[in-house]
Amino acid sequence: MAGETVDETAGRPGTDMLDELREFADHLAVSGGDVARRMLERFTSTGLDSRSKSSTTDPVTVIDTSVEEHLRAEVASARSGDRVLGEEGGEASMPGESGRARSPGDAWSVRWVIDPVDGTVNLLYGIPFTAVSVAAEVDGVVVAGAVHNIVTRETWTAASGRGATLRDADGSVSVITPSECDALSLALVGTGFSYDSLVRAEQGRVVAELLPRIRDIRRCGSAALDLCMVATGRVDAYYERCLKPWDHAAGALIASEAGAVVSVSTDDAVPTTAVAPGVAREFLQALGGCVSS
Repeated sequence: MAGETVDETAGRPGTDMLDELREFADHLAVSGGDVARRMLERFTSTGLDSRSKSSTTDPVTVIDTSVEEHLRAEVASARSGDRVLGEEGGEASMPGESGRARSPGDAWSVRWVIDPVDGTVNLLYGIPFTAVSVAAEVDGVVVAGAVHNIVTRETWTAASGRGATLRDADGSVSVITPSECDALSLALVGTGFSYDSLVRAEQGRVVAELLPRIRDIRRCGSAALDLCMVATGRVDAYYERCLKPWDHAAGALIASEAGAVVSVSTDDAVPTTAVAPGVAREFLQALGGCVSS
């Protein structure tokens, strides 16, 4: 891999480092998707060793754990000393010697935030809305990321200040932007629901209040892909409570770099949001009224 550089005057990673992290996030996400697809070919949905995680409706499969183990090994091989935060295995520094050239960029603390399968329930049911999500944090700030749809093989990537792109399965790449929606009544809105039954009941109330004011609601089952849908203009807005860092790290950066208005929440009572700019003010006001009522 090329040497990393630091933009000393701006006090942030330089473009070489950003491009390198973006390229490696892309590699990781696609590589994880390859592992998931090979395993899917070998197993039927009843052979995926599904077990519950946070609740009886929140499954984790052998594919989740195998993909994460693969991605941790990839980081350890190419970028020893970086940390990894994964949904299944928590946080750890990667040991070993990668042979990577030392450079000023190594002074920065890099952490990879990984969701090996975002949309595990969709994976179990054969619904083609499930993804590998990989983000790179530098000193606690997400600066690069990639989201790879395991089934469609679409890949979204972004780096801080460098914009966002979508690469189709055929390899064609396009710069992406949110929709031009400018009226709340025409907004197609994505959301998701907690696995906690009490929280789900409250989320249902908010949907019931919001639904008459918008075009419609979509609940697709992957926060990472929902955020990429906003970035690509496939939905006009998205909101969801109770997200974890691995759920939103890459997707929120992609949506923001595409031009969406993004707010990431660390408070489970407050939703993370991403909205096309033309309808952002109206949507966020409406959502705020529903959440607080």
